[in-house]
Amino acid sequence: MLMVKKNRKSLIKDSDEEFFLKLVMFLVFGCLWLRVERFPEWQLPIPFGLLLGLWFASRDHFAINRKIEYAVLLLACLVGFWLPIGVRVSL
Repeated sequence: MLMVKKNRKSLIKDSDEEFFLKLVMFLVFGCLWLRVERFPEWQLPIPFGLLLGLWFASRDHFAINRKIEYAVLLLACLVGFWLPIGVRVSL
């Protein structure tokens, strides 16, 4: 009788509450924009929340749901661009 040992990685999963909290955090971060403007000449929108959210997602210990986190960040970033959410700096 041949016994084969399989190396199984123990899968660490987030609890439902932790996953929901992370999704809400990425939704809020994705909506944040830094808008530097000088009327009426120019306006420079910078996706500050997207950059911060990508940094948090890349440092996540549980990389199982990273694609979902990126998708939530991008959708929130698009919504946050059109809504007046974020910081507005007028020069």
